[in-house]
Amino acid sequence: MKKIGIIIKREYLRRVQKKSFIVITLLAPVLFAALIFVPLWLSTIKSDQVYEVVITDKTDKYGSLFKHTDHFRFSGTDGDAAIDQTKDEHPGAFAFLEITDDLLRNPHAVTLYSETQIPQDLKREISRTLSQYLEKEKRASFNIPNLDEIIASSYVNLDIQTVKWGKDGTATSSSSELSSVIGLIFTFIIYMFIMMYGAMVMQGVMEEKTNRIVELMVSSVRPFDLMMGKIIGIGLVGLTQVCMWCILTFIFVTIGGLFFGAGAGGGVSPTDLAAMSPGMRMAEMPAAIDFLSKLRSFNFVEIIACFVLFFIGGYVSYASLFAAVGAAVDNPEDSQQFMMPMMILLIFAIYAGIYSVNNPNGPLAFWCSMIPFTSPVVMMVRVPYDIPFWQIALSLALLFASAIAFVWVSSKIYRIGILMYGKKINFKELARWIKYT
Repeated sequence: MKKIGIIIKREYLRRVQKKSFIVITLLAPVLFAALIFVPLWLSTIKSDQVYEVVITDKTDKYGSLFKHTDHFRFSGTDGDAAIDQTKDEHPGAFAFLEITDDLLRNPHAVTLYSETQIPQDLKREISRTLSQYLEKEKRASFNIPNLDEIIASSYVNLDIQTVKWGKDGTATSSSSELSSVIGLIFTFIIYMFIMMYGAMVMQGVMEEKTNRIVELMVSSVRPFDLMMGKIIGIGLVGLTQVCMWCILTFIFVTIGGLFFGAGAGGGVSPTDLAAMSPGMRMAEMPAAIDFLSKLRSFNFVEIIACFVLFFIGGYVSYASLFAAVGAAVDNPEDSQQFMMPMMILLIFAIYAGIYSVNNPNGPLAFWCSMIPFTSPVVMMVRVPYDIPFWQIALSLALLFASAIAFVWVSSKIYRIGILMYGKKINFKELARWIKYT
């Protein structure tokens, strides 16, 4: 155990002290926060450019419907003129709208021309304006008194409130959408780190084998201790980076939220909010309070504990296999045939996790959360939905039992392959190595 500890320390310190690790650890949370706030900032920037849209309406019914917007100015022209003639008469126009027939009778009789790709907001504005008028005209053709009022009063905005009962009888607001988001976030984190740090284990083994450093190391330490020390050390690097990302992302998002909240304008100032009664504060902040109430319905202690356990089990399983591949081959090209099955399993796991969001208790979600190759990814989608504890316990038991088996199998391959050079290895050869005592 002492030798494994030395190897763990070496692998851990060697990687966390790299400039690349420090830069990525500090830069990634900034990028995460930027993905949230940069679009918000860009949405506040208004363009001063106004585009002219020329309307040729051969029916003389629709041209007057269009009103100027911040970005588009609509102008009419002779309805009898051909579109080519209209284009020549308005050389600076951005787009030309031609309406050739009654749109109720012929909905395809409207065409938008431009020398460049038509922007979506222009198409939406034209479609909205014409659709509203045509719907009104269609309703008027029925000759039913007060039909507009009848249709308006028939609309029902149904908002289903979901409430979660606690074991002590308490009721808290819940949200299946929020459960899906939380589950998918943890699922993608596990998937990304198993992929990234498992590959790092394989690369590290291959580098040491290629440089013949491993020949010196195995003279003083068992191959199994070397493999486990590398796996655990790199795994701790991954956990360190995850923790740092979570802490820094929370800090940056909080600072960004305060900055955008202060600069958004039009809201309630902190001074005014402090002077309000509790009831008035509830009225001013219903969305935030509802969101916090829904967050309180989740057992984050259980979710984080499951994340750590499934991360460890999934990482050890895949990292041991990656280490065996790295020991068996001499160059990255030869590793592709052995990595492909593992990559397919991981890709299948992420897809199974995504599809399990809609039915977290369905057969796909249940069985994929029990299969050790897919359970670390799929189970994290299901945990926020308060699945029975026995399913989590059974999944963990199967995962860690499989992880031990994978480590044992990989150690058989590792101890032989780490000192073998210049030989093309196939699956049949690996099976022979596993049988060696």
